[in-house]
Amino acid sequence: MQATASRELRGKDLITIGIFSAIYLVINLIFHVMGGIHPIMWLMMPGLIAVFASVPYLLMASKVQKPFAVLIMGLITGLIYFATGMFTVVILITYAAASVLAETVRFITKYKSFIGNAASFVFYSLGIIGSFLPLWLFKDSFFAQISQHGVSAEYLSVLSKLVTDGMLMVIILVTMVLAIVGTLIARALFGKHFIKAGIV
Repeated sequence: MQATASRELRGKDLITIGIFSAIYLVINLIFHVMGGIHPIMWLMMPGLIAVFASVPYLLMASKVQKPFAVLIMGLITGLIYFATGMFTVVILITYAAASVLAETVRFITKYKSFIGNAASFVFYSLGIIGSFLPLWLFKDSFFAQISQHGVSAEYLSVLSKLVTDGMLMVIILVTMVLAIVGTLIARALFGKHFIKAGIV
């Protein structure tokens, strides 16, 4: 009974998830703004976010070693993005899928494995790809949508040339590699904290 209860999310856990979700969103916002500088920065945004967002993600994972913590974090992020009106339902789907994969990895590795939490972060980092995945899914209508938000014709022209199947694979691979790099940086910075929390 106690073991079951200890796995239940409590008010303190939800507050912790909320705080680190907010930090994650701030990091996202910074790189979204930078993505407006050049299309390649927008497309590489998931990988850049992964390097820095690894810290709040892994700290949250170490503090809330329970089911559904990552799923809640992902749904919060996806819903806020969708609520802005600047993103399609695709971002909800990708964050939900990425969060479920991350939760599955954490469950299998019993929440206390650093490698398990790091692997879950790699999957979670792919969720933000839903920001621009519509470029590949329904290119013409999505280009029309973002052009209405004041994006320059020059920006759209360069972006159009970058939207290839090969580029999508590059984005996914770069994101996964940089997510791994991010987890190693997080471990170097907060290794003692993770060990204290039982994350080894």
